[in-house]
Amino acid sequence: MRRLLGVLVAVCLLIGVVVLVQVQHHAAKAGSTSGGTVALSGVIGSEKADFFADGQVQQAFRSRGLSVSVQHSGSWQMGDDVTGKPFDFAFPASSVAAKAISTTITTTPVRPFYSPLVVIAHADTAQFLAQNNLATEDKTSHVWTFHMAAYLKDVQSKLSWEDLPGGARPGYVAGKIYVATTDPNSSSSASLYLAVMSYLANNSQVVSDQTGIDQVTPLLRYLMANQGALLSSSDQLFRDFVANTGKPLSWTYESEVAEQAMKGTLPDDTVVLYPDIDIQSDHTVVELTKPADALAQALLTDPTLIKLEAQYGFRPTNDPQAMVQALTAKTKKQQTGFPLDLSSLGTFQPPAPTTDILKKLVAASSSGSS
Repeated sequence: MRRLLGVLVAVCLLIGVVVLVQVQHHAAKAGSTSGGTVALSGVIGSEKADFFADGQVQQAFRSRGLSVSVQHSGSWQMGDDVTGKPFDFAFPASSVAAKAISTTITTTPVRPFYSPLVVIAHADTAQFLAQNNLATEDKTSHVWTFHMAAYLKDVQSKLSWEDLPGGARPGYVAGKIYVATTDPNSSSSASLYLAVMSYLANNSQVVSDQTGIDQVTPLLRYLMANQGALLSSSDQLFRDFVANTGKPLSWTYESEVAEQAMKGTLPDDTVVLYPDIDIQSDHTVVELTKPADALAQALLTDPTLIKLEAQYGFRPTNDPQAMVQALTAKTKKQQTGFPLDLSSLGTFQPPAPTTDILKKLVAASSSGSS
C-alpha cells in the first residue's frame, strides 16, 4: 500500500512539473514578463516615432498590461526587416505597404488612425501657385486646395517655375516644377505620391497591368530624377522644409504638419495644401504574433491613446475630428488651415494600386533616366 501511494505521489509530482513547464513555455512565447505585463516589440515608421516615445503613451500601454518597444524603418523596408526576427508587429503608414508584410495571423488588420497626404509651401509660394491656377484658397474656411491635374500638365510640359506667367515669383522658387518627396523605395508617402500621379497619367484609371506601367514610367522617372538625392523618411523632408532649404513644395503627412503646429515649431508662413486627388495614408497594424492584437485594439479603442494620437496630429479612426480639436485647444485659437471634417474638402480618392503593381511602379520610377 505504501509503495502504491509512493508511486501515485511521484506521478502527481511529474504531472505538476510538466504542467508548470508548459505554462511557462506558453507565457514566454507570449512575451509575458514576471509582473504579468506582455512585452511586445515592433517596427514602426519614423512619422510615429515621437508618439511611441511619449511617456504618456507608454503609461497608457502599461495600464493595459503592455510593455511596448519599437524600432524605426521605412514602410516598404518593413517586410524585409521583420522576416526571421522576433517582432510582434509592424506598423507601416499605408494599407498597401501593410499587405506586403508576410504574417501567419489571419485577422483583419487594424487601422487605428490615418492622415491625408498634403503639399506644404510657404505663403508667398502658395500665392504664386494661386496666381497660376495651381491652387485655390477657400475664402470662408481658408483651407487651400492643390490642383493635381494642373500640376500634372505643367510637369508633363517640363515647365520651370520661371515659365509660369502669373504674379510675382519668390526668388527661391526656381528650376523645374516638381513636388519634393522622400525615396519611394523606402517611404510610404512617396510611393503613394507615385500612385496618385500614375492614376492621373493613366487617363484617371488605376494602373493595373504592365501596359499601364510602361505608359506612365517616363513621367515617374522624370518626377524622381528632378529631385536629385532623395531622403529616406518624411520627417527628414519636413525638417528640410522648416529649414527652408530651397524646395518650394513638399509632399508629407498632414499629421507631421499638425504635430509641429501643436509644438509651436511650425513656421508662421506655412500653408497646407490639400490635393484635390489624393490617396489617404492608413496607418495599419500588421500583427505578427497573436499578443499584438492587444496593442492594435488599444490604439483603436483606448480613450487616452485616442486623445494622444490626436495630439500628435493623427486623425483617430474612432474620433476623426479630435485632431483639429486638439490643435485648437493647444494653440488657443480657431484653426482655419486644417479642415475639421475631411469630407468637406470634396477630395477624390482613387483606389490604390495593388501591392504588386505599386512595387513595380516604384521600381520603374528609379530605373533608367528621364
